[in-house]
Parts: sequence; C-alpha cells; structure tokens
Amino acid sequence: MSRSSQTRSKLRSATTVALAAAAAGSLLAATAASSSAAASQNTGASRTKPTVVLVHGAFADASSWSGVIKRLQHDGYPVVAAANPLRGVSSDAAYLRSVLDGVHGPVVLVGHSYGGSVITQAAAGDPDVKALVYIAAFIPNVGESAGELAAKFPGSTLGETLNSSSYPLPGGGTGTELTIKQDLFHHQFAADVPAPTAAIMAATQRPVSTLALEEKASKAAWKDIPSYALTAGQDYNIPPKAEQWMAERAHARTVTIANASHAVAVSHPAAVADLILRAARETR
Repeated sequence: MSRSSQTRSKLRSATTVALAAAAAGSLLAATAASSSAAASQNTGASRTKPTVVLVHGAFADASSWSGVIKRLQHDGYPVVAAANPLRGVSSDAAYLRSVLDGVHGPVVLVGHSYGGSVITQAAAGDPDVKALVYIAAFIPNVGESAGELAAKFPGSTLGETLNSSSYPLPGGGTGTELTIKQDLFHHQFAADVPAPTAAIMAATQRPVSTLALEEKASKAAWKDIPSYALTAGQDYNIPPKAEQWMAERAHARTVTIANASHAVAVSHPAAVADLILRAARETR
C-alpha cells in the first residue's frame, strides 16, 4: 500500500472514531437531560401533593390509621401519623403545632374522635393547613368541650364502659385518666372490626385525661379552613346525631357510613382515605 493510501486509511479511521465518540456523547447528554427532566417532573409532582397529617383520638394510637396510610402512600401522598398526647386540648394542640412546624408545604390535617378537638385548635392561623378532615370526630366551637358535645344528643354508651385511674401531674398532684374496659371494648369502640383486631386495639389503647375531655376549645379553625367530615352511623362513643350536627354547623362536605362504628378508620379505611384524597384534590 502506498504512503498516500495509508494516510487516507488513517484519516478515515480517525474520523470514524471521532464520529462515534460524538454520537456517544450526544446520547449520554440526551439521557442525562431526560433523567434530569423526569426527576424534575417527579419532584414537581410530589410538591403538588400536600402532606397528610393524621391525629388519633382517645382510646387509640397512631396505628389505627394503618389501613388509611397504605392507601394514601399508594397514591403518592406523604403522611405523618402524629402521637396525640391525650392530656389536654391546649397542650395537645401545642404539641401538634410543633409537628406541623416540621412539615414543609401544604397540609391536609385529619382528626379522629377527640383528635378533632385538637386539630380544630392547632390549625388556627396556620396558612399551610389547606383542609381539615374530621373522622367520627368532635368539631368544637370556641367555648365547647368534647364532653359536652358528646352529651348534646342521646346515644353515647361510653360512660358505663370506662375504667378510671390516677396519674401524676407535671406540676404536682394527680390527674384522672380513662380507658375502656377491655372486655367491653369491641362492642363499644369497634363493633364492625374483627374480634382479634379489636382485642389488640383494646390491649394497646392509650388513656385519655379527663382534663382533655373537659377543656373548652379556645379556637375554631374550621371557620376559616375548608372542612370535610365522615360520620359513623353506629358510633357508640359520639352520637351520630352529634357528629352530623357539628358537621353541618362547620359547613363540612360530609359523607356518612351508616353501619360504621367509632373505629371507622380501621373498619372502612378505603372510605376514609377517599375523603382525605378528595380534600387534598379540592383544596390545592
């Protein structure tokens, strides 16, 4: 092969390598750009979803939201299930506000039972709370307590199922806290929940201070924040008529499950999650 032929061959080889490298570089750049765009889209999508903060009530704990949490997380919503101290409306609300301070972006705040009293006070004046969702819950106005709202209509059989015990108060002295007798828990609190599950709930229930049920609300966030409510037609803790009356007064968008017990988040997690998702979509 002549020297000129060798030179041309080398030039063709060099050109081929350069073109291949350029093509590979372009492909890598395009892939990186595509990945970056996808990540940006995913991040943007997640930012459009509010964080759902769940607050349990008396005689329960955060695990009562387990079935609801699974459904919310499946739909891509960040979730925080707060541990409600159950010591008093003002102190419990102050604790919940500290939880909310650690959440960035919009919030859908959900309360069950006495947890409704807590979210009503904690959300007042918080611009990040976009919706309140009450699940078989108290929706107090200023000056009202959970105890008096439960007694407003007939139907609650809670009082005859309770045990009371003393506990030390931080500043000295003793307070009184309440639990539901374990052998009565299934019928009273969770009649539509399978018996083995109700037995676990009875064993793990958290006591509520009588102070929490007697303390009057000092704020009513539902007056300024869109509200949603689920009422339970077979609730023996809070009379269904009381739940309906409070929901109507708060102008809450309301659904009712006629055969649901007080433990509706355990027995009907899909319906509870659906209402929370509705609140999240409608109040973005």
